Formats: sequence, structure tokens, C-alpha cells
Amino acid sequence: MKESRSEFVDARSVRLHVRRWGSPDAPMLFMLHGWMDVAASFQFVVDALAGDWQVLAPDARGFGLSDWPVAQRGGGHYYFPDYLADLDALLDHYAPAGQANLVGHSMGANVSMHYAGVRPERVRRVVDLEGFGLPAARAAQSPGTIARWLDELRVPPFLRSYASLDEVADRLIKTNPRLARSRARFLAEHWSRQEADGAFHLLADPAHKLRSPTLYRLDEVTAVWSRVQAKVLHVEAEASPTLARFAADMPIAEFKARFSAFSDWREEIVSGAGHMIHHDQPERVAALIESFCA
Repeated sequence: MKESRSEFVDARSVRLHVRRWGSPDAPMLFMLHGWMDVAASFQFVVDALAGDWQVLAPDARGFGLSDWPVAQRGGGHYYFPDYLADLDALLDHYAPAGQANLVGHSMGANVSMHYAGVRPERVRRVVDLEGFGLPAARAAQSPGTIARWLDELRVPPFLRSYASLDEVADRLIKTNPRLARSRARFLAEHWSRQEADGAFHLLADPAHKLRSPTLYRLDEVTAVWSRVQAKVLHVEAEASPTLARFAADMPIAEFKARFSAFSDWREEIVSGAGHMIHHDQPERVAALIESFCA
């Protein structure tokens, strides 16, 4: 495995952990992980990169070694614009001039695509790994959505703990049966930490389990996407279960029509992979990234 080093950057009173691979003078790739994941999740893709790249992957706020906005367990609040502001701060720190190459998985892909529309002058390429946005919400859902959020606030959320790293690895394999045990064990070491009670606790704020009180407004999202100047590469697993779940009863082509908002968008379908496409086919993903961002 290629060796990484840890750095910390302050972003609006939250200390963000950044995992950094490669030479400081090599071209930069910023990699943003998905929900309930960590920066080390990109290790297998980094290992498969053939060229000389400098990869910077932050742990999103409330995940991994990054701070929680509120120190008390389950007491934080996480809203999508916060991730955009954190990325803005990281680019100010690491790449204040020029344009950046953004690679994102799932939630990180949505952050990358949205940021590229809000700050189009700062982004050169976007590689979207299984990022689809969310099902479009209707205004009539708003009262129930807010009421549900208020109800959830009454009982602090929690994440279960595990007796050993092997149990954490088992949990990862349960979510993704394609994941090799050796990789699951590596991820478990970065996904959890043994605390004073002897158990292994996930490195994530339980408050991430609180569902947002705001609606996903597709018209607003596509308005942002329409301002993206960067070329966008969408990488999707063949017969993606995530896409099927989001589309529900809607035809897949109709659901994906939202991507027409991008002025320069292309797609690659990868076989033998699920939603964790960067774990299942890291060599293929790495080759696509290098070809697109070279």
C-alpha cells in the first residue's frame, strides 16, 4: 500500500483531518468520501494509480478523525451546505490558485458536483462515483419532514459498538459482500477506534443518522448543475442497486434525465461492482480517473 500522512486544517472552527498521498509537487486530486465512510476508503484506488499524483482526501466533518461540530455524542447538526463550505476552505488552503480535480463517491460526488456549479471557476474536472442526487421531493412533504425531524431530536441517535476489529470487518462485508476480508480489515482499522470500555466504536457522529428537515429540491439542484463548466465523468456500477432504489417506480432513463443539466457529461458503466465501486473495482476506477484528469 502507498503510504499516506495525516494533516489537519481548520475550517470554521472545525478541525478537518486530511489524508495525503504522493509528492507535494505532483498534480492534485481531491477525493471526497461518501456517507458513513472515511478518507482511507480511497486507499485501494490510490494504490492502483499508475501516474504520479498527489491525492488529498479529507474526512468530512463528523467522520473519521475530523472534529464533530458539537463534542457531545449525537449533539451535532449536519447540513449539505456545510460540506461545500468545508471543501471551499480546503481548496483555499491547498489550491488557492488554478482549478482542482474533484473525485467524489456517493455523498462526496454530490458535494463535488454541487461545488462545481457554485464555484465553477475553481473546478477543472469532476469524477462522480455513484452520485445520483436524491429522489425529487414535493412541497407537500415539508410539514411531515419537519415533524419527523423534531421527533428524532427528542431521542439522541446512537451507533452500535463492536467487540473486535473482526466484528467491524464483518459489518463492512455484510454491507458489501464483494469486499475481500483483507480490505475489510484494513478499512475497519480506519473506520473505528477502541475506546476505554474496550469496545470498538465507529468514527462517526451518531447525529449523522438524523434525517434532514429540508427537502431535496431537484429544480434547485439542476439549476446549480447547469452552471458547471468542468467536464463531468459519471461512473456507475452495472445494474446499480443504489440507482434502482432511488428511481423506485420511475424508469431509469427518466430518473437520469437530470444529468442533462451538465454541459459536458459522459458516463462509464463498470461491471462486477456495487455502490462501493472504489472498493470493488479500484483498478478500473483508477484508470478512469487518470485518463479523465490527465
